[in-house]
Amino acid sequence: MDQPNSDDSPFKEGLSWQAHRGPVLSMVISSYGDIWSGSEGGIIKVWPWESVEKSLSLSPEEKHMAALLVERSAIDLRSLVTVNGVCNISSSDVKCLLSDHVRAKVWAAGSLSFSLWDARSRELLKVYNVEGQIESRVDISSVQDQSTEDDLNVKFVSKSKKEKSQGSSFLQRSRNAIMGAADAVRRVATKGAFVEDSKKTEAVVLAADGMIWSGCSSGLLVQWDGNGNRLQDFHHHRCAVLCLCAHGSRIWVGYVSGMVQALDLDGNLLAGWVAHNGPVIKMAVGNDYMFSLANHGGIRGWNLTSPGPIDNILRPELAEKEYSYTSQENLRVLVGTWNVGQGRASQEALATWLGSTVSDVGIVVVGLQEVEMGAGFLAMSAAKETVGLEGSSVGQWWQDAIGKALNEGSTFERVGSRQLAALLIAIWVRKSIRTHVGDLDVGAVACGIGRAIGNKGGVGLRLRVFDRIMCFTNCHFAAHLEAVNRRNADFNHIFRTMVFTKSSNLLTNSAAGVSSSAQMLRGANAAQINPDEGKPELAEADLVIFCGDFNYRLFGISYDEARDFVSQRCFDWLREKDQLRAEMKAGKVFQGMREAIIRFPPTYKFERGKPGLGGYDSGEKKRIPAWCDRVLYRDNRATPSTECSLQCPVVASIIQYEACMEVTESDHKPVRCKFNVEIAHVDRSVRRQEFGKVFQCNEKIKSLLQEFRYIPETIVSTSQIVLQNQDTYSLRISSRSREDKLFFQINCGGQSTVKEDEQQSEYRPRGSFGFPRWLEVTPAAGIIKPDQAAEILIRHEEFNKLEDTVDGIPQSWWCEDTRDKEVILLINVTASRSTEARTHKVHVRHSFSANAVRTTSKSSSRRSQGGGSSHHRSALRHVGSGSEMMTDNESFRGPR
Repeated sequence: MDQPNSDDSPFKEGLSWQAHRGPVLSMVISSYGDIWSGSEGGIIKVWPWESVEKSLSLSPEEKHMAALLVERSAIDLRSLVTVNGVCNISSSDVKCLLSDHVRAKVWAAGSLSFSLWDARSRELLKVYNVEGQIESRVDISSVQDQSTEDDLNVKFVSKSKKEKSQGSSFLQRSRNAIMGAADAVRRVATKGAFVEDSKKTEAVVLAADGMIWSGCSSGLLVQWDGNGNRLQDFHHHRCAVLCLCAHGSRIWVGYVSGMVQALDLDGNLLAGWVAHNGPVIKMAVGNDYMFSLANHGGIRGWNLTSPGPIDNILRPELAEKEYSYTSQENLRVLVGTWNVGQGRASQEALATWLGSTVSDVGIVVVGLQEVEMGAGFLAMSAAKETVGLEGSSVGQWWQDAIGKALNEGSTFERVGSRQLAALLIAIWVRKSIRTHVGDLDVGAVACGIGRAIGNKGGVGLRLRVFDRIMCFTNCHFAAHLEAVNRRNADFNHIFRTMVFTKSSNLLTNSAAGVSSSAQMLRGANAAQINPDEGKPELAEADLVIFCGDFNYRLFGISYDEARDFVSQRCFDWLREKDQLRAEMKAGKVFQGMREAIIRFPPTYKFERGKPGLGGYDSGEKKRIPAWCDRVLYRDNRATPSTECSLQCPVVASIIQYEACMEVTESDHKPVRCKFNVEIAHVDRSVRRQEFGKVFQCNEKIKSLLQEFRYIPETIVSTSQIVLQNQDTYSLRISSRSREDKLFFQINCGGQSTVKEDEQQSEYRPRGSFGFPRWLEVTPAAGIIKPDQAAEILIRHEEFNKLEDTVDGIPQSWWCEDTRDKEVILLINVTASRSTEARTHKVHVRHSFSANAVRTTSKSSSRRSQGGGSSHHRSALRHVGSGSEMMTDNESFRGPR
């Protein structure tokens, strides 16, 4: 922090020092007021509150010493747990620090491991991985990397030798190379860091019942007890968890998708809603609201009781005013598909296909197949997918060429793309509606050899248009007349497993504050992370459009018959022989989707450069003409007659469906399909105004808000406690409520020194309301069930070490002095659905006696520090027949 320019500045620097040489990733203040910080490389540093307090109290003449004193007091925990050059904690970045005030511990979370520390003694208690398994040494990433590299070398070398010994044909060698690449991809994904990316810890939080929750980049939620034992896993959403927040009886989860979910303390899903159109990166509770922050800077507030009775009042009243805040937009969308057969098109061909029909179009989506083929390219593409690289120079050429045909830059803006080997999908948006289009995510599913190679498969784009979700998928299914079942299977595999995530090559701004692991889950890995359970992501969209070379052929007809019917333009009869139409009628593929009536000739197979219908394949194989290249869609309508409304927000209809028969650069003809899309959406500003009117004027809501702020009466057994010589006092907090659970948290409101004349000096606050080191409060937070009580152990604990004392008197300036002390404990009691609190004050006096200072041996002193504390925590007992206490082995839980 820079020094203020003037002494009259309204904000003046209190204290600053150089904490780390690299970026600080996390910081927390422990139960004892110490500042803990974590940075890159697994560095964890602690600054004792006593040194910070001493530096803050220096006189103006001594201020130049303040930063130096604090810097010298720093404790590097990593160096303390390094023995013979081997460190017992991971060198991965310390992404999250969590202070467990219930048990006076600190959690340090890396991506794939945790370390658990005693907040009082700063001793390492446990190191374990994300699976909950205890580790003696976590830092093995380099060993894993070498193992993975060796595996890949062995695979490719062994394949090469096998191919040479067998003397296989070129085709067989190509197939072996592809199979080898697919196998290598699977092995790397299994043994390397790629699947581990899905397990990375992104956030941790302490719940009111003392349980610790962590969220992973796969969407997995893990519940831990205070000792780091993994209790339960929950998976309520497929996207990465970015933040967690807890208050009272609820836990909120913020996801990279913009979704927020509310859970109870047992992990049951209470509700979920789309809070933002961008990743939710932070959440906080205050003034009866939970506030969520999106990466684009938007903040929204949600009542702590939601979902609840207030929502049941708001919904019907707002529904009655729906007409006032509902808007309807009409949008034209052009979708083009073309199997380019590894060729390149002229600008004239692209203008004929796309440029001639975009004058009234707002969004253009183009899907290409066979952009680039060959065994070497497909194998390399599979490897690139595994390490998160996308696209090729040929794919970029196609995007640039299409952009030129669309007058990119002045009329349209390219928004993003996704390439999977030979498959490419890209999207352009008219500049006039660009502000209403965003949140583009991409996906890819391979259907080739071993479900790992992208010569067949699908690539997809998902985006938000006027707050409605649209998905576009470009596919290439299995070839050959008889492979109908394989084509059906390809569609079902793509539809069930397509997972959309942020991509590295999007042209929109990347999500600030969102970790790379959260954004970069690749398609193949995501399919492993999210098994085929629940509702597929494609099924959740308002509009889904499939395009591509589906490869469905004409059956029960000869080559000559098909040519005759095409030349006579008898398309009605030919459609009866269409495999795709028959399979859709049987409900085997593209379930619930529609296609416009085909009124153009079959688009496959042609001789390149040969115009007209005479260009159909006349070679030796004489492939039967077929409608391989298609466009199908599904909107929100349950029936064709349903009109557009907030209940059916997207209604699409096809106004143009045709093939460009004059284009001859490929053995397929390009196809285009123009949609008219009606979109009903909410005018948020008007809806907010209506919401405010209902919230302020409805008497039932006012009454409920007052009811939720009510805090039942609690009784604290005493307001004065005197401790001496490691005394322990049992403080009892009793609830008079017969219905509601209460939540309590104990903080230190300040400490004073008692002078010789028995007069107290002014109470001074401690960092983060932390306890002084001579006082142990167990537990410092928890739950009290209705009509029950909690027992809190208040213990005097001498913490001076032998090396800090001379003749039994503490010498170091950061140690507690030998005068009597008194602290004020603030017992804050809240209800489960409100941030209102009732505070009880308890004065705790430490009556010091010089004879009470232990000067035992160093080993016994340390044993007393660690063992004595642990003994008294585990000695917590039930009070009365129904009270439930939090210990290291058992925590407060609500009724099940």
